[in-house]
Amino acid sequence: MKRLIFILIFIITTSIGFAQKPAYLLYNTKGKTTNYSKLLKDAMNADIVLFGELHNNPVCHWLQLELAKDLYSEVADRLILGAEMFESDNAMLINEYIGDKIKTRNFEAEAKLWPNYKTDYKPLIEFARENGLSFIASNIPRRYAAMVNSGGFEALETLSDKAKELIAPLPVEFDPELPQYEKMASMMGGQMGDHVSNNTVKAQAIKDATMAHFILDNFKPGKVFLHFHGSFHSDFFEGIMWYLQQQNKDLKIVTLSSVELDDVDDFPEEKKGAADYILAIPSTMTKTH
Repeated sequence: MKRLIFILIFIITTSIGFAQKPAYLLYNTKGKTTNYSKLLKDAMNADIVLFGELHNNPVCHWLQLELAKDLYSEVADRLILGAEMFESDNAMLINEYIGDKIKTRNFEAEAKLWPNYKTDYKPLIEFARENGLSFIASNIPRRYAAMVNSGGFEALETLSDKAKELIAPLPVEFDPELPQYEKMASMMGGQMGDHVSNNTVKAQAIKDATMAHFILDNFKPGKVFLHFHGSFHSDFFEGIMWYLQQQNKDLKIVTLSSVELDDVDDFPEEKKGAADYILAIPSTMTKTH
């Protein structure tokens, strides 16, 4: 009888084990599992939260909205939202839309929206609109990033003073030896110092610098700024975070990186230290576009 009970318990336990298919796991910077409550608590006490996403991953976008909602429940109108997916020359459009001055159809027709806007970013914009929250268009206009890609930072000096208001102040500080920038150059088959690789990495850096600039330009002590962007822009505490710290080393910044894994229970060594929190999502997860 005891043997039969043991077998039944084993079968039930095993079945439950196989049935558990987590949509994500959260890890800390040391690669140890942690939980959402800890992330939320740290985010509530931060000045700036850098949420690095995978652009086409639905879990990232779901958790972004949930974190925004939960932060709003705790800090109310002290919350500021912002995102890479909106360029600084669309700031007026976003302000007009959130302020109920223009209709949805006009906003969506005139703003430069990503192809996955309606599924992935519209919920964030609508949340800000419903609750009267500021939503900052932080990214450099893509035409100016393209100028850097072809002509380096020097190309930006030819812009008008009005145009320069849409980017990080010039001259832009740049450290080509940051590991993530070196990695980017290597992924393109080159190395820092090559003309093509150098300018392409500079185009990445001007995005990071501009996003950091508009985050700081809109942040005030006592606020919590939740910013959304691709993980590469803040992974390993570089990119946006590096530029933020050049301006203010006393900022309390929490970073989150996202990664897809074949087995979310098997955290890879190379991802340790990627962020304060690492969002691990099964690689089989459906994509939004």
